[in-house]
Amino acid sequence: MRLKLLFTPLVIILALAWLPVTSHAANPHYDLKVLSSAPDQVSGTDVLVQVLFKGHPLESEPAVQSRLRQLRFWLNGQPVNPEIRAGRHGHEVLVSGLREGENRLELHHRRQGPLASVDLTVYPVTGPIFSGPQQYPFVCTVTTELGKQPLVDTDGDTGFPVLDEQGSQIGLSRDCSIESYVTFLYRTTGGSWAPLPDDGSRPDDMASAQLTDGRTVDFIVRQERGTINRFIYSFATLAEAGDEPWGASTANWNGRLLFHFQGGVGIGHSQGSISNSRALQPDTLQKGYAVIYSTGTRTSPHYNLQVGGETALMVKEHFIKRFGVPDYTVAIGGSGGGIQQYVYSQNHPDLLDGGVPQYSYPDMVTQTIHIGDCELLEYYMDATDRGNPRWQTTSNRSWLVGLNSNDRYPDPFAQIKQMLGYSTAPGMTECIPAWRGLTPLVMNPHFGWAENQELMQPEGVMDDVRWTHYSDAKNIYGVDENGEPRTLFDNVGVQYGLEALREGKVTKQEFLKLNAQVGGWKQPSEMVQEGFPFLGSVSDVLADPTTFDPWSSRNMNLSPDDGATPAPRTEGDVEAIRAAYNSGLVFDGQLNMPVIDWRHYLEEVLDMHNSHQSFSARQRIVNRMGDAGNQVIWFTDTRPTDYSDPDEPEPREEFNQTWMALEVLHDWITNIQQNPELGIAANRPMEAQDACFNTDGSLIDAGETVWNGILDDEAAGTCTNRFQTYTTSRMEAGGPIEGSIFKCSLKSVNTALSDGTYGQVSFTAEETTRLNEIFPDGVCDYSQPDQGRPAG
Repeated sequence: MRLKLLFTPLVIILALAWLPVTSHAANPHYDLKVLSSAPDQVSGTDVLVQVLFKGHPLESEPAVQSRLRQLRFWLNGQPVNPEIRAGRHGHEVLVSGLREGENRLELHHRRQGPLASVDLTVYPVTGPIFSGPQQYPFVCTVTTELGKQPLVDTDGDTGFPVLDEQGSQIGLSRDCSIESYVTFLYRTTGGSWAPLPDDGSRPDDMASAQLTDGRTVDFIVRQERGTINRFIYSFATLAEAGDEPWGASTANWNGRLLFHFQGGVGIGHSQGSISNSRALQPDTLQKGYAVIYSTGTRTSPHYNLQVGGETALMVKEHFIKRFGVPDYTVAIGGSGGGIQQYVYSQNHPDLLDGGVPQYSYPDMVTQTIHIGDCELLEYYMDATDRGNPRWQTTSNRSWLVGLNSNDRYPDPFAQIKQMLGYSTAPGMTECIPAWRGLTPLVMNPHFGWAENQELMQPEGVMDDVRWTHYSDAKNIYGVDENGEPRTLFDNVGVQYGLEALREGKVTKQEFLKLNAQVGGWKQPSEMVQEGFPFLGSVSDVLADPTTFDPWSSRNMNLSPDDGATPAPRTEGDVEAIRAAYNSGLVFDGQLNMPVIDWRHYLEEVLDMHNSHQSFSARQRIVNRMGDAGNQVIWFTDTRPTDYSDPDEPEPREEFNQTWMALEVLHDWITNIQQNPELGIAANRPMEAQDACFNTDGSLIDAGETVWNGILDDEAAGTCTNRFQTYTTSRMEAGGPIEGSIFKCSLKSVNTALSDGTYGQVSFTAEETTRLNEIFPDGVCDYSQPDQGRPAG
C-alpha cells in the first residue's frame, strides 16, 4: 500500500482501538493494543497492533520519532521487523510471521528490556475460529465464479480436484482457497463497470466520483478478491491511475467502511456466488466508502449465522490489516442481509457501528415458527375442510394464517385444484406466492440443494447430505441419539384461529374441527421427497393425481380417521431451541448500535418481506433493553400497484431511502464517538426519527407518534394509518408480535376456560371434553416464556 511513513504528529493515546485487548504490561507507560481483531481470534499470519504511550497524549513529532526508534518487537522469543505505517487514528504496526496456535508479541526497549506484551491465539485464514467443524462435502465455486483453480492442499486424499492449464488433475483442495488477486475497474458514464486499460490511458467514458469531502476524482476502483474462511471475499476501494495492485493509494477513501450483507435462503455445502452489484456498490463507492463483501455473509449459500458472523469478523480483520482502521463500519443489506445486521450486532457488538437493515426480519429461525404453519393451514382449507364455503373467500383465509391476502393474485393451481376436487379461492394469501417451498427447504432432507451442486466433491456422497436447515446448523442444534439433527418446529398446544373464534368469525365447531385436524409435520428422518409443483410437471399430475402436493401433505401428521382421533402435533427439541437462543441465532433484542430499519411497503403484492417484522424487532428490543431508542423505522410507499399484466402485477419503483439513511447514520455515529457517555439513543440527530415517505421520497410524516397503535393502545399514528400491517398464524392463535416462541409453555384447558383465553365464548361440557381430547397436554400460555428459552 502507498502509505506515508510514521513521521507526522500523532495523538496516540486517543487512537481508535477496534477491540479491547488482554495484554501484560511490564512498564506502566507502554501498552500494546490489537487493532485488527480480538487477540484470541487472529486469523492468518499477521496482526495489526498499536503502541500506546501512556501519559503522553500530545507528544511532538520529534518525540514520537525518537521514542519509536528506541523500540523493538519480539514475536515468540525472536526479534522481528514489522511494518510501521501512519493510520487514520495514529500509527499502526503490522507484525507478520505468526504461527497457528498460541503466540506472544512483546514490545522491548533496546536498553530497558521488555515493556509490554500481548498473547495472541492464531487460526488459519481458511477457518474455522469458533463455528465448529466445517461442512464437507462442499461445492467449490471459485472455478466458476472467478475462473481460478484452488490451491492444492499439502495433505489429505479427498477434496475438490485441482486442474492445470491442460485440464490434468494436479492435486486436491478441501478449502477451495485461492491466492488473493487485484483488478482495476472504472465506472463508465453509461453506468457500467469496465476494466481499466493497462497502458495507463484514460478512457473517454470514465465517470467521476463526488467524494464526501467535496472533491471530484476519477471513478477508478481497486477490487481485491480471494478466499477467507472458505468463502469468496471482495474489497473495493477508490484508486488512482497508476496504482500498483498491492500499493494502491488510500487518498480517496473517506474512512467509512461499508459491509454489504446479502440475503437469500440456502442450506450450506457451497462456497456460493459473488454479487458484484453488492461488492461494487457504486452509490457508496463514488462517495469514497470502502466496500467489503463475502459469499459467507450472503444467506443464499447458508443460513448458519454463527459461520456468517465468524466470516464477517475475519473479512473485516483482513481489510483492516490491508488498509488500516476505519473511522467506523456501517452495514447495509436486505432480507437476510438485514437479519445479519440485527444478529451480528447482538453476537459481535464491535463488528459494526451502525446499520441499515432493508426489508428485514429480526432473524431467520423464528420465521420458521409461523411459516411452518402455512402449508398446514392451507392444506386444511383446501383439502380437509374443502366443503366449507368460508375458505372460498380469499380474505377469510387470513383469519388463520394472519398474513395478507389479495384477490388480484389468482392461485396458479386453482384449475388443477378444482379438477381434483379441492377447495380454492379467487386469490391467494402471502403463504402461497411468498413462502411456498420454504418449509420443505427447512425440514425435508430430500428436497434441498446447493448452488452448483453438480460440482460437489467428493463424487458419490451428495446423496448422503441431509438437505435441511437443521443439518446446516447441526454444530449448533446438536444431534439426537440416532445422529439426526435436532429440530425447532413445535405446534403442541397452539390454538389455530383463536382470534377468529373470539371475534365471532368462526364457530366453536369450526374451531374444534380445525384444531383437531390441522396436524403437524413429521420428523425429517420420516419425510419423503416432495411432489408437484416442486418436482414433476402438470402432465405427471394428469397421469397420477397423487403427485400433486403443493402443501407437502405427504410429510404431515394427519388424523387417521377424519378427525375422530385428533391429528398429532409436532414437538420441537428443547435442546435445539435452547441452543438457538444461546448461540445467538435468535435475535433476542440486544441491539448494540444505531439502526435505521428501512422497508419498501410491499403488502399489496404479497411479498414475503411483510411489514410487521420491523415492529417484531422493535418489541424484542423494548423487552430486552427497556426502550427502542437505538432503532428508527422508515417505510417508503410502493403503491399504487400496476395490475395491467394480471400474471405479473408490479409495485411502483420506489425512492430508495438507504442513501439518506447512511448520511443520517454518519451524523449519529459521529455524535456517539464524540459523546460516548450519552449512549446511542441520546446521540440521535434530529433526522433520526421514525418516518414514512411517499413513492417519490417526499416525507409523509416523522416523529415519535407516527407508528402509534401497532405496539400500544394509542390512537393510530399517521404512518400506521397509511401502511396497514398484518399478523401471523401464531399471533392469530394468541401469540405476541415478537414471534419468538418456538415451544409455548402450556396451561390446562380448564385454566384457559376460566382465565379469559376464549373471550366471551363459552363451551358446553361436551365441547370441553373435545378440547381436552385435542389438547391433552394443555394449550399455549403466551404470558410465559418459551419452554426452551434459557433463564435470565
